[in-house]
Amino acid sequence: MPAKPWYVTITMKRYLRKKLYKKLKSHLDSNVNFVQAVVGPRQVGKTTLVKQIFEAWKGAKFYETADMPGVMNAKWIIAIWEKARSAEKKKNKKILLIIDEIQKVSKWSTIVKKLFDEDNFSKKRLHVVILGSSSLLMQRGLTESLAGRFELHKHSQWSYKECREFFNLSLKEYIYYGSYPAALPLRKNQTRWVEYIRESLIETVIAKDVLQMNPVTKPALLRQVFALCLYYPAQILSYQNMLGQLQEAGNASTIAFYLRLLANAFFMVPLEKYSGSKIRQKSSSPKLLFLDNSVVSANSGKSFKQTYNDKPLWGRLFENAVGARLFWLAQEEGWELFYWRERDFEVDYVLSKGRRIIAVEVKSGYPGKAQAAFDVFAKRHKNAEKVVVSLKKGKSPADIKCLDAGQFFLNPEKIFS
Repeated sequence: MPAKPWYVTITMKRYLRKKLYKKLKSHLDSNVNFVQAVVGPRQVGKTTLVKQIFEAWKGAKFYETADMPGVMNAKWIIAIWEKARSAEKKKNKKILLIIDEIQKVSKWSTIVKKLFDEDNFSKKRLHVVILGSSSLLMQRGLTESLAGRFELHKHSQWSYKECREFFNLSLKEYIYYGSYPAALPLRKNQTRWVEYIRESLIETVIAKDVLQMNPVTKPALLRQVFALCLYYPAQILSYQNMLGQLQEAGNASTIAFYLRLLANAFFMVPLEKYSGSKIRQKSSSPKLLFLDNSVVSANSGKSFKQTYNDKPLWGRLFENAVGARLFWLAQEEGWELFYWRERDFEVDYVLSKGRRIIAVEVKSGYPGKAQAAFDVFAKRHKNAEKVVVSLKKGKSPADIKCLDAGQFFLNPEKIFS
């Protein structure tokens, strides 16, 4: 794995992602002990945040990484675990053990399960954090071996509030450049920024996290699927339509599988249509949602200024950015995220949790224009709440909550209040 550029280390070390930090710290301070597993996209500062926890820890602590020369195996994990156990026995206090890049160790989840169960039986106060750059391998190991033994911390791409606080990013810049902290210092140099997003981010994720870690029989087809999706951010595209535009032969099931792989890598999400029926949702055409606009912008061939002046493209990027924030908000709060369409009427996003339904329309123009789609949706789902997120401020009907873009991106939780 190539060394991170100097600006990555400096930038991310100096910024504290408070909400994520407090959650992990509180779980480690609790007397109820589970393995703390940190997953999320590459290059969002997972290791940096865990090192901030490490630096602030009062007492004995151990940080080890499998990202080192030489073959790491189960014996390596056992050795560092035993070192932490010895410290716990000697000091009779909580011990912090962090293992980074753990997915690089063969059968890591099986040995972690064994060691954790031993500690749990003997009541050792060893608090363990595991993380890795391959989210796919991390999630697979957790579900296969560590069920019931871990708490999951999903670290998202940076929010607009975080980017504004640290990089002084404007909302327009956030919509175009996205939020990867290592890339943002390069935004004044378009060529360099595009090269970083394409080579250090996109290619690394596809080559290392997707193709090397999964049974992909047609790598060229997967790359074509991803490249095609870049032209349709926040748009509904049927599998048959995709197949008609691809050079490699495939079928709808293969395309759906490849989209799930990209979703597991926290790159993009194929949203399902909301219908109230799980069967009908699964068979729907997906709405293609990218979790950070940078991957779309870097491949559009258009500069920031050109994109802003292309109103249809700018509208799609705005809608995609709203959807990405709603996706992570849904993950945090236990909601599900969909879209809805019936004939010519479409609601951009639908949040569902229990009996509560929130219909969200995203408008580049004035918010009042969302009424027609809401009316049709409300006839089908009478308890639905209605929210408009708009680039322009304006009045809306009394039964519709209106948030301008700044209000939403600075405080997305307002969607629920």
